[in-house]
Amino acid sequence: MSRTVTAPTAATPTAPTPEPADAVDALELLSGDAQTFRAKVWASHVHIHYTDPADLVGLLSLDDVDHLLTSVALRTPALRVVKHGSVLPSSRFTRSATMAGSPLTGLVDARKVLDHFDDGATVVLQGLHRYWPPLTRLVRELELALGHPCQANAYLTPPGSQGFARHSDTHDVFVFQTHGRKQWEIVEGGEEREVLLEPGLSMYLPTGTPHSARSQEQTSLHVTVGINRLTWRQVLRSVTDRVLADERYDAPLPAGYLDDPAVLAEQLAEQLASYADGMRSVDAAVVADERAAAFLRERTPALRGGLTDRVGLDALGDETLLERRPTAACVLRPGEEGFEVLLGDRALRMPARLREPMTFVRDHPTLRVRDLAPWLDEQSRLVLVRRLVREGLLRIAG
Repeated sequence: MSRTVTAPTAATPTAPTPEPADAVDALELLSGDAQTFRAKVWASHVHIHYTDPADLVGLLSLDDVDHLLTSVALRTPALRVVKHGSVLPSSRFTRSATMAGSPLTGLVDARKVLDHFDDGATVVLQGLHRYWPPLTRLVRELELALGHPCQANAYLTPPGSQGFARHSDTHDVFVFQTHGRKQWEIVEGGEEREVLLEPGLSMYLPTGTPHSARSQEQTSLHVTVGINRLTWRQVLRSVTDRVLADERYDAPLPAGYLDDPAVLAEQLAEQLASYADGMRSVDAAVVADERAAAFLRERTPALRGGLTDRVGLDALGDETLLERRPTAACVLRPGEEGFEVLLGDRALRMPARLREPMTFVRDHPTLRVRDLAPWLDEQSRLVLVRRLVREGLLRIAG
């Protein structure tokens, strides 16, 4: 979705005084060194990193899971129950209810879930990035750091139990423990190794790494962040589809080729040569830019606090402290007229005269409205900032 922002007027420059922000880097948190991870670890081998346990436990604690199970109206498929390696039918842990006279189905029955847990079942909370704010932020930051879609699940396992037998996933994962300990058995390079996962340790497993895990003497809670790789096959297929959209490829195969395949072979050689020419004419830089832009405008919006911000818009003033919403991107790209600001779930079209103030917004995690005075008068900067709050790029910090 693209939106156009009306240009405010310019003002006399004054020196900006932004306040620094304390931002969490998701890839740094999980890998220890984002640059090294991208260059040397990504998609190649298992990686283990130790960090402050509080930083990981704060993302999803045992008490948080208690709250979700007992005090939130979860519905399937947000929760699964696994016993002896098999996923139980949802009918064994759900119930029906009504809301305002309308039926609700698939409602998680907390008592049934807890009873299954007592009986040795693993409880799986799925898609937590969609509704649990700390993991929403972690996943969004990880997506922006890697350029690949991510998701988050959690696994609550009773003492001495194993949810799934040894298996391998079709996506990369980061796993980290937030309660108890879990013994992992993984296979890398044909050799088995054991890793005891405990709070403070995160582990990266590339796609296809065989693994299994068993909780130890305590209840175990761990989070799995899945990374759904975008592959060269997907990109090349999209390029191929673009080339093959030429109407010349709608022509039928020659009649009678069943009796004389050489007729087909001759014309196929001509078509392959034409196809190869079409592929060579593709501008790789344009395709790469389009791929990145699509990723930065098609994510699901994450607008935690958006209502509070909108209610507070009327009180916005020159001294109001604002911060960039951590779940939003802020990427500036040239457009047909002016430029675009890619936010992760949409794109804003802006006139060229707003590039400098928007560059300032991009480069400063926090700012006060008055910091835009070098480029915009008071009324104009309030107009711009209010729009950025409404669009979800900025949020009111104080």
